[in-house]
Amino acid sequence: MKAELRRVLSEAASLDVPVETLSDTDDLYAAGLSSLGTVRVMLAIEDALDIEVPGELITFELFQSIDSLASALAPLVSETSVVRREYVAARR
Repeated sequence: MKAELRRVLSEAASLDVPVETLSDTDDLYAAGLSSLGTVRVMLAIEDALDIEVPGELITFELFQSIDSLASALAPLVSETSVVRREYVAARR
């Protein structure tokens, strides 16, 4: 799932640094994630992972890092569907 989150971040977050340079624990806000960026990222994640993020999960802490996103979203996503989507994306 982290590979998919990295793809979404690189396309939707408008960070100040390339996503490839960030570790899973790096602070996304320090990397340039804005409040508007969090909205774009959330919508892109919902689309990419075919999920709906419950309102109670949408907090400052959710978007803190790639790890925080993955931890919070993992229960909403079956690993099988993530692997399938990554496979399909790689074939494009």
